[in-house]
Amino acid sequence: MAHETIDAAALDQLFREARTQNKWQDRAVPDAKLHELYDLLKFAPTSANASPARFVFVRTPEGKAKLKEALSAGNMEKTMNAPVTVIVSYDLDFHDKLPVLFPHAPDAKSWFTSSPSFAEQTAFRNGSLQGAYLILAARAVGLDAGPMSGFNNAKVDELFFAGTRWKSNFLVNLGYGDPSGLFPRSPRLAFEEAARFE
Repeated sequence: MAHETIDAAALDQLFREARTQNKWQDRAVPDAKLHELYDLLKFAPTSANASPARFVFVRTPEGKAKLKEALSAGNMEKTMNAPVTVIVSYDLDFHDKLPVLFPHAPDAKSWFTSSPSFAEQTAFRNGSLQGAYLILAARAVGLDAGPMSGFNNAKVDELFFAGTRWKSNFLVNLGYGDPSGLFPRSPRLAFEEAARFE
């Protein structure tokens, strides 16, 4: 099936004009918008349809107070002011879902249970991909995103994932950005600096 290029306005919204936000409008993000976001990102590809990413949408004062304990000083204010902060995580036991997600390969679970290191690599790589899909899906549904590191992963795992096999990867603030918090756009590498043909 042939596809047309999406229009210039959509490309601007997803890539060219989209920015990492540091300041937020005092405007709530409805739960329905977060469901809409997830219902887009879930269709993007992962290895063996494994879908190892797990997302915690932190939006209550109690959740934000817990998260605050793990943040670096430079990320504190923007994260506390963001309507929602997503903990993008991955489940080391993602393979338990493979009988449902990848039914045409009945032995798929054993590919990962037989090699914990392969399972962890797969979970981290594909969970990272799904975190990137989340950023694009957020932009597609009219939200702004502020992805970041700059937090204590072990502390987040202790506070949010104790007793589970989920591991935090990175954070994404979500909401409606305030342009006054933007820095000038930084340069990007030219094609010739970052890519080549073989």
